[in-house]
Amino acid sequence: MTRTTTDVRRVAVLGPGGVGGLVGVLLTRSGAAVTYLAGEATAAVLTGRGVHVRSRQVGDLRVPARAGTRLEGPVDLVVVAVKQTALEDALDRVPPEVLGDGVVLPLLNGLDHLGVLRERYGDERVLPATIRVESTRVAPGEIEHTSDFTDVDLAPGGVAPERVEAVRALLDAAGITTSLRADETALLWAKLGFLAPFALLTTTYRAPIGEVRTARRDELEALVREVAAVAAASGAPSDPERTLSFYDRFAPEAKSSMLRDAEAGRPLEVDAIGGAIVRAAERTGVLAPLTEHLVARLARP
Repeated sequence: MTRTTTDVRRVAVLGPGGVGGLVGVLLTRSGAAVTYLAGEATAAVLTGRGVHVRSRQVGDLRVPARAGTRLEGPVDLVVVAVKQTALEDALDRVPPEVLGDGVVLPLLNGLDHLGVLRERYGDERVLPATIRVESTRVAPGEIEHTSDFTDVDLAPGGVAPERVEAVRALLDAAGITTSLRADETALLWAKLGFLAPFALLTTTYRAPIGEVRTARRDELEALVREVAAVAAASGAPSDPERTLSFYDRFAPEAKSSMLRDAEAGRPLEVDAIGGAIVRAAERTGVLAPLTEHLVARLARP
């Protein structure tokens, strides 16, 4: 049966953190039936108190929440918003046989998660995506959304066109700006090529972007060009000058999510972000010594 845009109404959010909590609230506000999947303690808090978002984009929102530790029945869409470090264990909450034919929408950093998801759920159900947003979970069910945008880019992958359009319609109705790209490789590298230098350097030096782009300017420029070379060799367009100009427009106090994780004592996505570039460099025969050095430094206990 062909799905229409009205068919995507039942949504599960795996990982109600800064990204998942925000997306879940926006979807709930637009009328979707959202279920959050998390550990027992977090699920209990969300069920009891709901989810509260303080947002520069949409204001102060609190919505009731349905939450559990495991998907109990089919849904139309699963938003995967856990960190890469928690992905393997978190997927146990969404058994393929329970999901049915629902679409899986990963909003993760890096490159390697798509292979993991496709092996588990099949090419026809995994819709490649990236998200641009600044949003942080400050406590279970409490989200600070500090950007005035929530943008998602999609690439069709192996998902049927009508199902891609149904997901786009759902996100657009929730106030999440979406765009569709034809090239999955370009989609992933557009995010990673921008994120990796920002995350690796701000976290290594425990400094916001203002300090990095001044005191560490040479290293920033070298890393941006190194990552761009790996992206180009991987088949993705890259523009290092454009990336640097973006950093120069950031507020000087801006911090990467990896730096915020480091400051909070949470696991770091070093492998998902930096390790993915190192592996891509090895596959394509491109030298990436600065990336390798930073990844090794951040991976030390």
